[in-house]
Amino acid sequence: MAAVKMYTTQVCPYCIRAKALLKQRGVEQIEEVRIDLDPAAREAMMSLTGRRTVPQIFIGDTHVGGCDDLIALDQRGGLQPLLQAA
Repeated sequence: MAAVKMYTTQVCPYCIRAKALLKQRGVEQIEEVRIDLDPAAREAMMSLTGRRTVPQIFIGDTHVGGCDDLIALDQRGGLQPLLQAA
């Protein structure tokens, strides 16, 4: 299964929802980068994605986007193939 990395904050309901969906799809481990605790990580996230909001989700080297993007990808049937690609 592909590695999953997610930029998050502690009290983000969208982060919680995205993590729950990924776990439902069989993801056992998510590398979580808490940008509320690390200003440099926030800058790195914005540089990588061009976005300021969390979550920002990467599956392997692919930037999926935020929670709504993840849900849309799953509804189109694209999430499982991306997770299995690695």
